[in-house]
Amino acid sequence: MRLITLTGIHFLLTYSCNYECDHCFLYCGPNSKGTFTLDQIEKVLNEAEKLKTVEWIYFEGGEPFLYYPLMIAGIKAAKERGFKIGIVTNSYWATCYRDARLWLKPISEIGIDDFSVSDDIFHYEDQKLSLSKVADISARDLNLPSFSIKIEEPSVQKENKESLEKGKPIIGGTTKFRGRAVTTLTEDLPKTTWINFTECPYEDLEGLGRIHVDSFGNAQVCQGLSIGNFWETPLSELVSQYEAKKHPICGPLLRGGPAELVREFNLELRGDYVDECHLCYLARIALLEKFPQYLGPRQVYGLE
Repeated sequence: MRLITLTGIHFLLTYSCNYECDHCFLYCGPNSKGTFTLDQIEKVLNEAEKLKTVEWIYFEGGEPFLYYPLMIAGIKAAKERGFKIGIVTNSYWATCYRDARLWLKPISEIGIDDFSVSDDIFHYEDQKLSLSKVADISARDLNLPSFSIKIEEPSVQKENKESLEKGKPIIGGTTKFRGRAVTTLTEDLPKTTWINFTECPYEDLEGLGRIHVDSFGNAQVCQGLSIGNFWETPLSELVSQYEAKKHPICGPLLRGGPAELVREFNLELRGDYVDECHLCYLARIALLEKFPQYLGPRQVYGLE
């Protein structure tokens, strides 16, 4: 059995976002529901302390700056407990340098360890006028450790012998085909048969490493894939009791990837897909009603 070492907890502070990006893992947008309260944040942080292994606390979304006072209070609470702190933002608020520094000054005074800014064409088609660049420069002016997150559009790359032998679709870019990306970005991409997708190449399903938590209580090892509900079972217990191979979704994924999900549950998904995430995401949608406690919230699957 692999040792579970959870080192990072990422708060999905809210599912709400002022944008509806084509690549969004979580189907976030202005009408998305689910925002933490301060009491809930503090309860999760208390559970994180009990685990003894958590080093990092991130605040992201959706867009965490939409709930700015709550985000600031959460950062302070995490700082008081000695955690390293990160923020992920689309920088919609950085409309000019003076205002950007106004938003960032309280954060710089608290002190954080990672300030990650989305800076790609999904957020800003005109990269020369990107608000993220204003946010990045303003953050650096205030000595915040600023980094850019660049998600590249999926693109068809030139075929090569090695990729053909493996039966993999020849796709470039860093988009992962989960959430809204499955609906908006897969249509014209090359696909290959479902039987080739025999592993999960992206998530640490056994050791966890990090999880995303939302206000509904989902402790997500991948977007929309939960190990349980921490409002029903305290997070420290949920993590310590987790056995990946016994999990109804993670178990098959470990044994044989998304293809094994299709086989074990006899799903009608024996077609062609872009990659592992594409097939896994559709398999999970097919299993939503069977395992609602592990697959949710439904809005992450574009269903509510």
